[in-house]
Amino acid sequence: MHNGVPSQYLGQSSTIALTEESIRDGATLYADNCARCHGPTGGGDGEAGRALNPSPALLSHMIRMPMAVDEYLLWTISEGGKPFETDMPAFKDVLTPEEIWQVIAFMRAGFPEGVATK
Repeated sequence: MHNGVPSQYLGQSSTIALTEESIRDGATLYADNCARCHGPTGGGDGEAGRALNPSPALLSHMIRMPMAVDEYLLWTISEGGKPFETDMPAFKDVLTPEEIWQVIAFMRAGFPEGVATK
């Protein structure tokens, strides 16, 4: 982050409205791809994350920080932890940009528990 967001992510903003459907879809994607490390509510307490050093980001806290702008979130999820020297995998070849935005919608909704997933 010290060098800023790479140019290909600058100015990017979510294409997904915060709707019940987008949050539900994001919850499913988050559960399938993120929760094992970041935990079900973004607390960094997922089972697989316990063995990681540094530990997974506390997404439920980070999502409320000023740095959590769309371009930053898209970049970090797409490219993974390499720029930050963490073990987070890159998701740009796993999830489409729309799916990444759905995950971000779920995060921005506050990681609501009990969201009915598909």
